[in-house]
Amino acid sequence: MRMFATLKPLAWENAFFGQQSALLELQGETPLDIAALDDWPLVQVKVLAQQSAELDALSALGFSMVEGEADCVLGITPAERPTGIRIARAEHIPALRQAASEAFIWSRFRAPWFAAGDSGRFYAQWIENAVRGTFDHQCLLAVDEQGAMQGFVSLRELEDRTARIGLLAVLPAYQGLGIGQRLMDAANDWCRARRLTRLHVATQLGNLAALRLYLRCGGVIERTAYWLYRKMP
Repeated sequence: MRMFATLKPLAWENAFFGQQSALLELQGETPLDIAALDDWPLVQVKVLAQQSAELDALSALGFSMVEGEADCVLGITPAERPTGIRIARAEHIPALRQAASEAFIWSRFRAPWFAAGDSGRFYAQWIENAVRGTFDHQCLLAVDEQGAMQGFVSLRELEDRTARIGLLAVLPAYQGLGIGQRLMDAANDWCRARRLTRLHVATQLGNLAALRLYLRCGGVIERTAYWLYRKMP
């Protein structure tokens, strides 16, 4: 099939990972220049699950499916402020970096597409940036009665009076104790205090625990998509 698309260099990612990668955006009025794909060692593309013709065409061009993604939306509801929630500060960054690097090792930034350890390093930087208010605007911690960190969630306010969860994770020792629910309650409270209307969150299709949490909290799946990569030998 004939596809209309543009290739855009991923400047921040390329600097961080030390490789040359481009994002293929399936939109616009310019026909895809197939030869231009060979100019990039790695090309990434995100395709809606219902775009079966595009998925087939990209597969024929050498793209491989890397992961599926579900995007959920939740309404902001009146509720009591959850206990045991703190705003992450600079002193929490080392522990947060370690926790994030261990929680997200199987993301789409994993080997063989990226170097071993790149995924953990990427998300460690993400959560540090959230604490510092860069990209995501804030990071909240769930803590126990002694103040020990149990989990974290980062949040970003968007221009349309909505928000998006960047990262959410519960430390292994505290899983199964309702910490994820408390973090979602904290995210809801954060949005309510800012008079926001909706909260978005995305997760891997294979992350059933996260999907169950978001649906249990009233989330609705807005869309599903696949990330595909084309890597030159």
